[in-house]
Amino acid sequence: MRHLDLQVVSQALEWARAGRALWFCTVLSTYGSAPRAPGAMLVASGAGEHVGSLSGGCVEEEFLASLARGELRESAQIVRYGDSAEESRRLRLPCGGVLVVLVEHRAPSGHWIEHLESLQVALLGQHRLVRHVDLTSGALRLDPDAGQGSERVQIVDETVRIHVGPVLRLILAGLSPVAEACAAFARAIGCEVIACDPREEVEHIVLDGVQMQRVLPSLFIGAGGCHAATAVVALTHDPRIDDLALMEAVHTPAFYIGAMGSQATSAKRAERLKRVGGLSNEQIARLHMPIGLDLGSKAPAEIALAVMADVLRVYHGRARHAL
Repeated sequence: MRHLDLQVVSQALEWARAGRALWFCTVLSTYGSAPRAPGAMLVASGAGEHVGSLSGGCVEEEFLASLARGELRESAQIVRYGDSAEESRRLRLPCGGVLVVLVEHRAPSGHWIEHLESLQVALLGQHRLVRHVDLTSGALRLDPDAGQGSERVQIVDETVRIHVGPVLRLILAGLSPVAEACAAFARAIGCEVIACDPREEVEHIVLDGVQMQRVLPSLFIGAGGCHAATAVVALTHDPRIDDLALMEAVHTPAFYIGAMGSQATSAKRAERLKRVGGLSNEQIARLHMPIGLDLGSKAPAEIALAVMADVLRVYHGRARHAL
C-alpha cells in the first residue's frame, strides 16, 4: 500500500465528514501493460475534484467525463476500460492494456465514515484488514486479514475482497547524502518516509515530504516505529547511529533491514552486533549487509537507487536470481 492511497482515504474521509457524496474507485485487475497495480485507489467528488490515480491520466479523464454525464450512480459496480480496440486507442492504454475498476458511489453516512476511519487506521497502523464490497447491494464489511493468499484483490461470487494494510514506510536511520537521495526516490514511488537523526550537524536539514524525527533511530524504532510494511535503512557509516538502529530493528516485523558498507565492513559489523548487541545468527541473517543491489554504484544517488531497488525487490517477494 502506497502513501498515495492513504491520501485517497484521507480525502474521502474529509469529504464524507463534510456531508459530500463521492465516488471511491479501486483497480481490481489489469491485463497487458497498465501503470497501476490492483488495489490502487482514486476518490472523486461530483465537482470533478479527485485524488489518487488509476492509470496515470487517460482512464481518469474518461472516468471524470462519465461523472459529468451523470453516469456511474450505482453504489457498487465494475467498469472495464480499454476493453475494445477502439477504446484502447482512444484511452491510449499502453500495450493494449485493460483496466478493471470497482466504482463505488457513496452518500455520506455514519457507517461510511466509520468504514473510512477504519481504513485510515489500518493504513497508518500495524494491522491489515479485508474490505468486502457486495456488488449486488453495495453493502460494506471489514474483517481482520488472516494473511491467506498473496493476491491483493479477489472476487468471490458477487463480493469483491480488497486487502488493505499499512503504507509502505521507509525509516532512514540517520541522515547522509545517500539517505537524502533515498528519501527522494522513496517519495517518488509513494512511500511514507521518516528520517531519524538527533545530531547537531544535520539539524538544519529538512527534506520535502519527509517526517523529521530529531531522536536516535533506535529510540523511534523501539517505541513502535516499525510495522510489517517498514524498511529500515542505515546509511551513515556511524556505528552509534547504524548499529543501535539495527539492534532494535531485528526485534520488529520490518520486512527489510539494511546497512551500508563494504563486504569487509559488513563482516566486522556482524561480529560486533553478535558480541555487543547479543544478536543471534538468525537475526544477523535478516540484515542486508552490504545493503542494496550490486549495480556498481559509487555516487550517492546511484547507491540510493540500488538500495531502493533492493527494498522493492524484497517487498514484492522477488529473489535476486530472478531479476
